[in-house]
Parts: sequence; structure tokens; C-alpha cells
Amino acid sequence: MSDRLVVNGKNRVQVIARAATILRALEEENAGLSLGQIAQRVKLARSTVQRIVAALESEKLVIAATPNGRVRLGPAILRLAASVRSDFVALARPYLERLSEDLRETVDLSTVKKDHLVFIDQVIGSQRLRTVSAVGETFPLYCTANGKAYLAQLSDAAIEKLIGRVYESRTPRTLVRLDALLKDIAAVRRTGVAYDREEHTLGICAAGVALRDPLGNAVAISVPVPTQRFNGREGMIAERLIATKHALEERIRSTMT
Repeated sequence: MSDRLVVNGKNRVQVIARAATILRALEEENAGLSLGQIAQRVKLARSTVQRIVAALESEKLVIAATPNGRVRLGPAILRLAASVRSDFVALARPYLERLSEDLRETVDLSTVKKDHLVFIDQVIGSQRLRTVSAVGETFPLYCTANGKAYLAQLSDAAIEKLIGRVYESRTPRTLVRLDALLKDIAAVRRTGVAYDREEHTLGICAAGVALRDPLGNAVAISVPVPTQRFNGREGMIAERLIATKHALEERIRSTMT
């Protein structure tokens, strides 16, 4: 009896893991995917995908996207995601405020959506000359401190697959080729901190670190600073950023135990 319970338990965990994989495959697929497309992406038998999708549909976690069998994420999962995002922003906010107060600079919180960043929160610094970007604004990964901090978590092959080998030049300082970017990324992996040295906008530098929210989504904290105030302070800014990252990661771990 006990052996059968263990096996059943393992089977239940496997089903949950497979359902999560299917939900991740449907992320950003607004037009939906067919059962065959899902099966190909998650490397499962079509019959297995069909059973799991039917269960997800019954809970409104996925819904029909078209009359011919495509499905997409449903309202239930979208409500859950919005709730988690809101909760994480609230969780991270005191850490951003403390960092901003300590540095007297603007602090940004962003999340990764495929090949770009989306700003989800910001604490504006107290300096008269400061940098401000709108929450909801998007930025590329290759020329921003927070973007490069995220890229450093990927393999070189995954970076190439995600953003390609050649990039738009935003300023004369932008790294526009993969080989140059990968050299920069190697330094980020060693130190844990990424830098944007006027690569996105002339006159603005930034430092950034990356971490994961409670659901495992990639997020980043960055401090953009006018170049004249950044030079000579980057080491101190990096030190404070790493301390903030570790403190927030510890807080996240405590919420999950």
C-alpha cells in the first residue's frame, strides 16, 4: 500500500511538472498553439498533452483561442500571474527604497519578456539631476545594465539564440556585435554586476543585478546615473546593489518556506 502511494505521489508531481511546462509553452502566444505544436515544444505525446490540456481547460487555466483547436492561457492563470507580480513588486519595494535613499539615486525594477525588459517599478532618486523612465517602458537587453545582468545567467549559445549576433547602435558606445558583448558578459559572470556605460543613452550610465522572483521569473534591479556622477562611484554602487540583491533573495526564500 505504501509503495503504491509513493508511486502515485510521484505520478502526481510529474503531471504537475508537465502542466507547468505546457503553461510556459503558451506564454506570449496570444494566438494560441495547437495540441500538436504544444506536444512538439514540450516533447510529450500528443495524447498526453490532450489529457493535461483538458484538465487545464476545466480550471480555466487555458481556453480555446480559435475554433480549430488552438488554446492559449486563460483568465485564471492571468489573474494569478497579475497577483503574483503585484505581490512581488510590493515585496521588493522597501529594498528599492532603501537602496535609493542610500545612494540618492533612482532605482529601477524590471522583468524580462523574451528579448527585452519591461520596467515594473521605480523609486526616483533625490538628486536634482536624475534619470527617470516610465513604468511599463521597454528596453533592449544587449545595451542596458539590467539586460546584461540577465543575459549573464544564460549560456553563450542561449544568448545568441535569443538576441542574435548583430545589434542596433543606440550610441557610439553600444556593443553591436555578439563577440564584443560576450566579452562584457564574461566579466558580469565573474563579478555579478553588469554595467551600461552610455551604451543605451549618451550621458547615462547604469549598474544592474539579476535575480528570480518567487515563481522563477527573471527580474533585475538597476541604478541609472548621469555619467558625471557615475564615474568613480561605480564600485560603491555595485557593492550596494549586490547587498540589496542578497537581502531580497533571502526575503524571497523566507516567503517560500
